[in-house]
Amino acid sequence: MYRLFVSLTILIFAASTAAAGTSAPKELKDLYFGEALYCAFQGDWFDAVARLDTELEQHYGLDEPRRDSLYYHINQAEFAVGDFELAYRMHRRAGRAITAVIEGNVREQVRNEAIFRLARIYFQKDQPINALYAVERTRGVVPPQIHDDLGFLRAQIFMANGRFTEAARILRDLQDAESLEGFSTYNLGVALLKDGKELKGRQYLDLAGRINGSDALTMAIKDKSNLVLGSKLLKEKNFEGVKQVLDRVHLKSPFSNRALLGSGWADAFQGRFERALVPWSVLVTREVTDASVQEAMLAVPYAYGKLDVHSKAAVMYGKALEKFGTEIDKLGASIKSIREGYFLRALAREELKQDANWVVKLRKLPQTPETYYLLELMASHDFQESLKNYLDLEELRKKLETWEGDLDAFEEIIEQRRAYYQPRLPAIDGKFRRLDSLMRLRLEQRNRIEQRLKAMLVVPRPDYLATAKERIISEQIVQLEQKLTAKSSTTPSSINDRIKRLRGVLHWNIYTDYDRRFTEAYKHLRDLNQVVDRLKRQYAAFVRTRQAATQSYEGYDEVIRRQRFLILEAREKVGELMARQGHMLETMAANELTRRRERLSELQIKARFGMAESYDRAIRAQTQEKVSP
Repeated sequence: MYRLFVSLTILIFAASTAAAGTSAPKELKDLYFGEALYCAFQGDWFDAVARLDTELEQHYGLDEPRRDSLYYHINQAEFAVGDFELAYRMHRRAGRAITAVIEGNVREQVRNEAIFRLARIYFQKDQPINALYAVERTRGVVPPQIHDDLGFLRAQIFMANGRFTEAARILRDLQDAESLEGFSTYNLGVALLKDGKELKGRQYLDLAGRINGSDALTMAIKDKSNLVLGSKLLKEKNFEGVKQVLDRVHLKSPFSNRALLGSGWADAFQGRFERALVPWSVLVTREVTDASVQEAMLAVPYAYGKLDVHSKAAVMYGKALEKFGTEIDKLGASIKSIREGYFLRALAREELKQDANWVVKLRKLPQTPETYYLLELMASHDFQESLKNYLDLEELRKKLETWEGDLDAFEEIIEQRRAYYQPRLPAIDGKFRRLDSLMRLRLEQRNRIEQRLKAMLVVPRPDYLATAKERIISEQIVQLEQKLTAKSSTTPSSINDRIKRLRGVLHWNIYTDYDRRFTEAYKHLRDLNQVVDRLKRQYAAFVRTRQAATQSYEGYDEVIRRQRFLILEAREKVGELMARQGHMLETMAANELTRRRERLSELQIKARFGMAESYDRAIRAQTQEKVSP
């Protein structure tokens, strides 16, 4: 019975993940965090973990993390990475991530939510003692969105550790929780039964079997409760109670086959074989691979035999024998197909993963095993975990192949860049060197002008600010004086006076206009500085572009070679793990089919004996009718 409430744990956690799991922030400030959330909401847990891990690593590597956009979501991101790792079944890493939050300087509500998630990890890993240690660390205020889920988890952990009285006390307080309707009542009934309180436990199981609700989870827990209680009453030979309880199971429920079988036996044990035929006749029309249907195929002719309808019983035994033989052949072929690898290839089909009933759809594929026989196995926790691991490895294998192809694409891009830039760079570099030398010359001239202007602030030099025309006139005056001096004859005084007057006028214009000219020179220098700054930016942009062009195809060979080696190494490891995991799945499936085939062989033997006995009785009955007057 302990397995019953553990199996339902998966259902309740599936229902409560939306409330307790990671949700989108009200205002997204970090796009990379949003990308990770997008991948997670699509169920792509690998990419979600990879992206968020990278973002967190970059965030903590910053000198000032507070300036990073992820800082606004850091607590949620820490929780999210644990959730994503847990969803991807990286329980060890998820535990470390959440433990880091618990031991950090966080608010009480945040800490309690982290403890809840850590305890859930341990419980899902079937480590009830660690889960108990974790859940008992909760203190103070619990976030309202996980209050009921935390209580339910605590109760389940107590049950897993054999503390049924404490679990029952918690579950009583959760009877009014809408999100746990039916689940809390069912688990309370189980806890009371395990605690030795039979009457109370049955009452709560009966209450859980009477709840109203139309959603799938409520219907499932309702039917499960009725089946558990009905099976218990059948073992205790309380046949009237069995009928009342099992008749509440819906005919379309996954538990309906077992309920119909048990309801029929409750009537048969009381000798009411006509009534027993009603549920059994419904049951035999269903899928022959179900164990309850197979048992009913022998129960129906057994009932007809008890009603002295031996001829019909013999015919039905014969039909059952024929169907058993057909199914045994199918199982043999299925076991062979499993060992030849068809089963694993069918499990890895992409189109099947898009449908919730993909397990059943395997039956429609060519060369696949009779998966109806494997439904119970596939629903088990061990098989599901092994299957998820195998599918994750298959997905990782595909990603590694994609990444290896990406490296080929990168190498092709790099080669195209090299082919484009290498012939062009020498000519560009030659022109750049000529422009660079000219630029350096002009910068030196500008620097000299600036130095002169700064010196003129201390020692004025009006002659430095003479215009080109004034310099030409000054040079002409000097040349004129040299010519007059060169002549031996004495220069007339009138000419000397005129030369001096010209020089005086020139000198007067330069010195009287000095301040205006000095101001304009500084203004022109500022304008020149702007041009020089623009020139420097263009120069730096060219240098960066030149470097980027070179770096776009140089320095990647070693990195790509190293990544290719890592991918190759990972592919070998993934291949080895897939072979090991696939062999485990094939062994589990083959063993299950072998067990079912052996069970069918036993039923086949019973059917032969039943058919022979029915024929004998039918012949004796006919003989007595002929002999009797």
